[in-house]
Amino acid sequence: MTCATVSPDPEKRLNIFERYLTLWVALCILGGIILGRIAPGLATTLDGMAIYVDDAPVVSIPIAIALFFMMYPIMVKIDFAEVVKAGKTPKPVMLTLFMNWCVKPFTMFGIAWLFLGVLFRDFIPGVDVLKDGTEVELWRSYISGAILLGIAPCTAMVLMWGYLARGNQGLTLVMVAINSLTMLVLYGLLGGWLLGVNAMPVPWEALLLSIGIYVALPLVAGYFTRKWIIRAKGMEWFQTKFLHVLTPISIIALLGTLVLLFSFKGDVIVDNPLTILWIAIPLAIQTVLIFAITYGLARFFRFSYENAAPSAMIGASNHFEVAIATATMLYGLSSGAALATVVGVLIEVPLMLWLVKICVRTKHWFPREDAVAETVR
Repeated sequence: MTCATVSPDPEKRLNIFERYLTLWVALCILGGIILGRIAPGLATTLDGMAIYVDDAPVVSIPIAIALFFMMYPIMVKIDFAEVVKAGKTPKPVMLTLFMNWCVKPFTMFGIAWLFLGVLFRDFIPGVDVLKDGTEVELWRSYISGAILLGIAPCTAMVLMWGYLARGNQGLTLVMVAINSLTMLVLYGLLGGWLLGVNAMPVPWEALLLSIGIYVALPLVAGYFTRKWIIRAKGMEWFQTKFLHVLTPISIIALLGTLVLLFSFKGDVIVDNPLTILWIAIPLAIQTVLIFAITYGLARFFRFSYENAAPSAMIGASNHFEVAIATATMLYGLSSGAALATVVGVLIEVPLMLWLVKICVRTKHWFPREDAVAETVR
């Protein structure tokens, strides 16, 4: 017995925010740079509005509000009742968990270190001043942003990637729920350790607070909101009315945060316009590599295409909302780490759409789902 495959809704499409997310991000970069020139003190003032602990800024209030609204709409979509179905498809679930937590964080660290710390190091001069006043090499700060991306498995856009690839949405929903729960524990542990290996300061209090604010709080709020609305209004109203209004809020909050970030980092981009390229190259290689490994293993284990496609998509994509939130809280809105996480947003949408096309065109590589029912038990 396997998780039921959820048939794609023929009316479901990428909305205007999702379809052109890369364009909106690019416009936010331009708008943020212009804003930084016109009102150079705005981002500094907003970033200074913070909750302080021991005279050190820990939580930027405006960014915390914006980032909460990035995360909350995502968490509302998760049906944690689907977690109980995970035992019915153990092999796809175990492969996805293995790639997300045992492979992906370390390949990201290794690839980022190779390119940003070795090959491109001479092209990334200067130091990065973190929000606590600590100075680190700029390339090291970019690696930290890549690390925070690499340990954040996607729980939002992957639903759309799975749909477009005509994969098993039941399995995708299960993995979204499991990833959200495992992030509560593993994101902080792996993130803190790898950041330490990268010789970056690791403010554990801020890291744990970040997980609480940007994962646990919206997770709990989303769970109870979903439960209350479905009980009061029914599932159909929840899906057709509430989610329709709520979905754009996450991306609008993301774009607003990016405008602020680039209003602060505009000078870095203008002075060294190839910065985005240096960061994008290792991130793109990592995405394609993880996709190829997961997709190849799925074929080796004779998964059906409907299970292979979402497994590869979940492994390849990143939860960039959490990565941006954590980088901002740990090192500041103006940090190189925050900038690197934003580059992840810039490249992910077109890259994942390309990988979706690869999945669709290679569907014949995999056996039919009914032919492997026994294998995926």
